[in-house]
Amino acid sequence: MSHLRNPEEQRMLAQTLRVDFIETAGEIGALLLESHMVKAQSPLFNQRLRRIRSLCSIRLCTTGQGLKPVIVSSKTVKLGATPELYGLFASQHSATTKLKELAQEHLLCLSALGLEKTSKRGCFGLQIKTCLGTCIGKEDRHTHDQRLLGALTDSQVQVWPFQGPVDVIEESDGWVQRHRVHNWCYLGTQCSKNNSASLQSSTYPQDPEFDLDSYKILVKPIMLGSVRIEKYQTKGTPVLA
Repeated sequence: MSHLRNPEEQRMLAQTLRVDFIETAGEIGALLLESHMVKAQSPLFNQRLRRIRSLCSIRLCTTGQGLKPVIVSSKTVKLGATPELYGLFASQHSATTKLKELAQEHLLCLSALGLEKTSKRGCFGLQIKTCLGTCIGKEDRHTHDQRLLGALTDSQVQVWPFQGPVDVIEESDGWVQRHRVHNWCYLGTQCSKNNSASLQSSTYPQDPEFDLDSYKILVKPIMLGSVRIEKYQTKGTPVLA
């Protein structure tokens, strides 16, 4: 019924000939499988989960004046392995827009953020009272930078907390699914119910590509410890994380 909300979705259903389903042991497995299948099959009506080839993030660099946000690309930094990155964006424009929004919300200086050229009159935010005067020396730069850091903290990109791949374990009525993950990237699932595996247990990419959707699905349950994790070992048996 959730696919009958508007005329566009009704037109989609009108083209449907068959409905299949894949049972999973839990919600995490369902979300990971959906994301993986959309990227692999590129279905016509699923746009949101398609693969983004390049991501941007915000990195705070220390300069002679103080902290300065710099927009970096996933082509130059390794997401999931590089500490002190903030936010994940589909483009540099999106990252810049976010910085401008934070500047207005937290009374940050556009000049100090590198979004405007330095001027004796101060930044545009000073003129419209959304800057506390860092650009003209009215506010201490350290105080400004602490406010900038606080504004970014909630969006900090978590570094992969394990040395290698792990299995996220989900159980349902006596059957177990093991979802293998490395660097926030979903590698496949082993299922005890039908003794199947979408990925051979002995093979996995040594340096898998960071995936935004898998990160969003996994980061909260893994970092909060609300899901069972077993470290994967290439030799021997898995051990509890």
